[in-house]
Amino acid sequence: MNPTSDRRKAGSLPKMASTIPIVKKRTKTFKRHQSDRYHSVKESWRKPKGIDNRVRRRFSGQTPMPKIGYGSNKKTRHLIPSGHKEVLVNNVRDLELLLMHSGKYAAVVAHGVSSKKRIEIVARAKILGVKITNVAAKLRTEEA
Repeated sequence: MNPTSDRRKAGSLPKMASTIPIVKKRTKTFKRHQSDRYHSVKESWRKPKGIDNRVRRRFSGQTPMPKIGYGSNKKTRHLIPSGHKEVLVNNVRDLELLLMHSGKYAAVVAHGVSSKKRIEIVARAKILGVKITNVAAKLRTEEA
């Protein structure tokens, strides 16, 4: 058997990212009927149930309703362009969980993490070989 046939390098792309193209069928959110008209009607989707409702009856020119056909491919769902799934990381211990799954998951440092802790997380991730998607966030470089 060829030694390089089935092996991948630690930082390489996950296996399925190279075979199946990642296509997000719809990225726009579905908005609730008449949410643009009334302030009291929020934008979050609710299925219209009225007997005369034109959105429910699917008239042309109306807001679209969510359907099963808008769903993305199950194998590539929730994947980012690099082929990883994102996991929220708040501290170094959370990063340790990704050690054995660095090929499949990528870390995202949480918004509320301080820059001091963020530097520790980035340094530890480099040692462990875990990909961080927002490495540069909240990190300033000193200019001489």
